Amino acid sequence: MGKKYTDALKQIDRSRQYDLGEAIDLAVKIAPAKFDETLELHVKLGVDPRHADQQVRGVVVLPNGTGKTVRVLVIAKGAKADEATAAGADYVGAEEYIEKIQKENWFDFDVMITTPDMMGLVGRMGRVLGPKGLMPNPKSGTVTMDVAKAIHDIKAGKVEYRVDKQSICHVIFGKKSFGAEKLLENATTVMDAIIKAKPAAAKGTYLKSVAVATTMGPGIKVSYK
Repeated sequence: MGKKYTDALKQIDRSRQYDLGEAIDLAVKIAPAKFDETLELHVKLGVDPRHADQQVRGVVVLPNGTGKTVRVLVIAKGAKADEATAAGADYVGAEEYIEKIQKENWFDFDVMITTPDMMGLVGRMGRVLGPKGLMPNPKSGTVTMDVAKAIHDIKAGKVEYRVDKQSICHVIFGKKSFGAEKLLENATTVMDAIIKAKPAAAKGTYLKSVAVATTMGPGIKVSYK
């Protein structure tokens, strides 16, 4: 561990769980990097992601955005391609972009949106897009006929939460420069969404642990009860 990280760690009382607002305040205060660090929530859930009926996945639009500039690629044709261009998509096309990804290993985008009729082409790239978290999915709102709304939501600050193999959701909720009030509002919105997404098949304690951290900072335990 580096000196800055160690110094930040010393300012955390590891024996206690902080209120969400307190944890955010402390995370911002002790953030070790000079750049505008991103705030993250790490939520351990009492689910078994190996079972389809215990998956936790969804999207939520942060009221104060993410603070990140998101580059959007839309795979569509005709009127839907025109709609995407008008809505502010960074890249719009069809076969030419699929070929560019496959042959040139091009990934200068953060989110891919596609219309359902194009999924036959996009689906062939599952092995390439899947590991990078770029594969469009109806559950995340990235396979849709309403491409304009999808683009608007993503640019406005839509984030996806999805439980991983260790039963943890990792979600960003803003930048250090946002200030405590906006960060707390964003974090609360994320937590509400995750709690409401509790699968009916999940038994026992749903929220196992919650922590807040900045990009380069240590985790701070949050009182989730």
